[in-house]
Amino acid sequence: MSKIEKKSNGNARSGWFWVPSLYYAEGIPYIVAMAVSVAMYKTLGVPNSKMAFWTSALYLPWVIKPLWSPVIEAFSTKRNWIFVVQLILGLLFLGIAFTIQLPWFFTITLVILWFLAFSSATHDIAADGFYMLGLDKHQQAWFVGVRSTFYRFAMLTGQGLLLILVGFIETKTGLESIDVNVFSATDNQSLQVVDVNSLNLSIREEELKIICEPSTLVIEIIPRKRSEVDSIVSHAENWNVEQGHVVKDTGEVRKITFWGRIGNVFKKPIDSSGNFIQKHFGEKKVKKKDFVGNVGKLYFHLSNAPEEGKEVIVIFGRDSGDKSISLLHGNRLIFSEKNWNKPAIAVVQLDINLKTVTQSIFQARVGNTPLAWSLIFVTLGILFIIFFVYHKFILPYPVSDRPAIRDKSETFFSEFFRTFVIFFKKDNISTYIAFLLLYRLSESQLVKLAQPFLLDAQEVGGLALTTGQVGFVYGTVGIVALIIGGLLGGFLAAKHGLKKWIWWMVVAINLPNAVYIYLSYTQPDSLLIINICIALEQLGYGFGFTAYMLVMIYVAEGEFKTAHFAITTAFMALGMMIPGMWSGWLQELIGYRHFFIWVFICIIPIFILLRFVKIDPGFGKKKERA
Repeated sequence: MSKIEKKSNGNARSGWFWVPSLYYAEGIPYIVAMAVSVAMYKTLGVPNSKMAFWTSALYLPWVIKPLWSPVIEAFSTKRNWIFVVQLILGLLFLGIAFTIQLPWFFTITLVILWFLAFSSATHDIAADGFYMLGLDKHQQAWFVGVRSTFYRFAMLTGQGLLLILVGFIETKTGLESIDVNVFSATDNQSLQVVDVNSLNLSIREEELKIICEPSTLVIEIIPRKRSEVDSIVSHAENWNVEQGHVVKDTGEVRKITFWGRIGNVFKKPIDSSGNFIQKHFGEKKVKKKDFVGNVGKLYFHLSNAPEEGKEVIVIFGRDSGDKSISLLHGNRLIFSEKNWNKPAIAVVQLDINLKTVTQSIFQARVGNTPLAWSLIFVTLGILFIIFFVYHKFILPYPVSDRPAIRDKSETFFSEFFRTFVIFFKKDNISTYIAFLLLYRLSESQLVKLAQPFLLDAQEVGGLALTTGQVGFVYGTVGIVALIIGGLLGGFLAAKHGLKKWIWWMVVAINLPNAVYIYLSYTQPDSLLIINICIALEQLGYGFGFTAYMLVMIYVAEGEFKTAHFAITTAFMALGMMIPGMWSGWLQELIGYRHFFIWVFICIIPIFILLRFVKIDPGFGKKKERA
């Protein structure tokens, strides 16, 4: 069979053989860079400010994507670009897997994620271009729903299945979780005090496990001098740092590499603005009194030494019961072969207004989190190597898929610049650009802190969910609501046109963000309530995002449609990147409650701008047959 015949037969291959797998492969690296990395760094102990800043910066490749899209057009075929980049993505996933357990994992994995983000954006350009070349116009319309569905399945995999697997692996590879009951008591005879010298810190003839002494803590309901409590907490913090159970954060954003030196120039104004924001908009602290609620101490240690070079991370926090009993210190404790028999201290406090006997259950979860994430990225690496092999043989050979060879370099550059000139000369383009930048202003900040909020301990304002629970909330209930909202939005826009529904879509994508205000103030223990709230938010997002995609298509209409759509996606990424970069810094200043109020306030600009956005009433409607 000749090469021409082979390509001809390959081009006749049904889109069912390659469209689903291609768009599933397109979505995975994007969701890993944008969302999975957030959950990964959070569970590995990276502070919110650093995590949000650097993972938001990963949007940059999608922001500048139009700048190198002509290179993909000019050199080689899109078919070649697709499977070569998939091989590169597979190797990058494996690189993360093999470096995540190193001491400098954050810097190393972040660099790899940058390469992964650029490779993913390149894959997007090639895949979207190949879709239009590998299918005729009728097939493109038919498979657009399939394309969207499998891209959303990739979102399901990233935000749901992967996190569920991480949680499962943690429970199977870590140590058994233990519950610690904490009671308040009015009888001072019940007050328990443990002498650290009385602890049995020798090797025990049993499997490795976490030990808490006492296993049940009873704290007397009496006021305590603030100075005494501060002294107890300070001693616990210093002790844990000295013994290596707690590592102080030295990786502030402004101190990282070359950019950190530049950031130091702005250190004073940033600190000044931060102090102003915290003072005037932070969650108001209760006015300090001379007396506060009584405290008790818990001592954690291991039964044996862990393997050499291995760390056991204990995540401790309130699981259920009365919220009048809270954790002051000891949320994340580190044990190794060097300090396994040196007790780590956690401090628990009663509310000063507590007057009755009550109970709260705290839980110490011990999982091998780095190993869990390593196994996940090994799986992703193998998956993309399989994609590379599969698509190399299964992708069709469209006749029109060939490099844009030009005789004169001036022609290439002139066409390149003309693409941008025509885009920015479109009618009302400034209004549309503002729309693209502001439509997701609220979401761009919410998305970076939503998962950390669900994972954080209740004592710092979070909901204290496990990694697996977050995966279930977002990856099953959330994704189902997202798909329903997206299908409903597409159906209504096709039936009545975008113009009729755009206002309601703006409402849908923004107003449900208020559920996070409710969750942050009530901190419910019920997974049912949490699932309902997240489902409402995701349903609104799926419905509202339809308007955003249709506006992008509307703006890209005309000459250079593909290139202009790439430019609109760049503005979309820019609108997500910049607000997301400082969202973690802001949340740490004002707390989760006020942060979510601020996020809700950020919906105002798009409602003001909406009245100036002009949409053809017929755009989006299905054309009637003559």
